[in-house]
Amino acid sequence: MTVRKVVKIDEELCNGCGECVPSCAEGAIQIINGKAKLAADNLCDGLGACLGECPMDAIRIEEREADEFDEAAVAANKKREAAFAPQIQAHVHTDARMHVHGGGGCPGARVMTFSSSSSAGAPPPSASESQPSELRQWPVQLHLVPPTAPFFQKADLLLAADCVPFTMADFHSRFLRGKSLAVACPKLDDGQDIYLQKLTAMIDQAEINTLSVMIMEVPCCGGLLRLAKEAASKASRKIPIKQIIVSLRGEVLREEWA
Repeated sequence: MTVRKVVKIDEELCNGCGECVPSCAEGAIQIINGKAKLAADNLCDGLGACLGECPMDAIRIEEREADEFDEAAVAANKKREAAFAPQIQAHVHTDARMHVHGGGGCPGARVMTFSSSSSAGAPPPSASESQPSELRQWPVQLHLVPPTAPFFQKADLLLAADCVPFTMADFHSRFLRGKSLAVACPKLDDGQDIYLQKLTAMIDQAEINTLSVMIMEVPCCGGLLRLAKEAASKASRKIPIKQIIVSLRGEVLREEWA
């Protein structure tokens, strides 16, 4: 061992978004149990190419006693990743906590921004026309989205319980149009403390304009609205929050500013 520079990851700050993974050419960083981790000291060259990719500022360089950087170990690691990559892509999960990334990261968590199929000023299509997608981003699951992603900057955010789009035929044209999206399940998703941190960061750091929360009429769905209100109370900025409650048959039962 020798004293040298290596990456240090603050797991308290890390949100498991995986943005740092593809920036590490040596494959030294993996997402394990929802957190970025340094797989081995001898895989890290200490140059810090991953630092600028972390939206949570959870990565820094420290100088400490560590194994020497080993190019042979890097080559062996990359060979293992190449062999394992097809299995990763065949079993992509929607929860970032379930990922064990190799170099290149999980395709399902790759951040993308794209234009919706229709312009914001155009009228919605008629019932006889094909309904275009109004989705402007990827990913959408709340565990996967970086809270400071470009598509959240000063945006109107729609936070939807993940059952909602399946009940509403006009979800895209009526509610998603012109908004950024995050979906979550307040009953089944683990790590809601992370959800709280992300929503607070969206309000304070991404400076979202408004937050609309769409939930089902079932009692357990109310947890998502409570989470949004708690995030708003913790944030230093104040934004309006709208609650939209949907019936099991896709009817809007209530739509009002909370």
